[in-house]
Amino acid sequence: RERERERKRERERKKERKKERKKERKKERKRERKKERERERKRERERKREREREKEKEREKEKEREKEKEREKEKEREKEKEREKEKEREKEKEKERKRKKERKRKKEKEKEREKEKERERKR
Repeated sequence: RERERERKRERERKKERKKERKKERKKERKRERKKERERERKRERERKREREREKEKEREKEKEREKEKEREKEKEREKEKEREKEKEREKEKEKERKRKKERKRKKEKEKEREKEKERERKR
């Protein structure tokens, strides 16, 4: 009988330990899931930050491209102005040449008239 009771108590203790281990495993799994969720949230935040950084970089690049375009346009405008000025200078030169030519022609005419007068006088 004594042995019977002993065995019974043994079985009870065994069952108890089993229950305890089961509970423990359950708690452990719970803790693990919690940790996992936490890690997942952390990873998610990190990905989000990364996306934000990427977007920011992209915006910066875009701004840079815009600035570059603007600089190019500015250069183009400058070149255009320069070409215009050049045309103006050329026109001026041309006018000057014409005036010179005209003066020369007048002088020639004048000389011719002088010669003519001279010949007239001699006669």
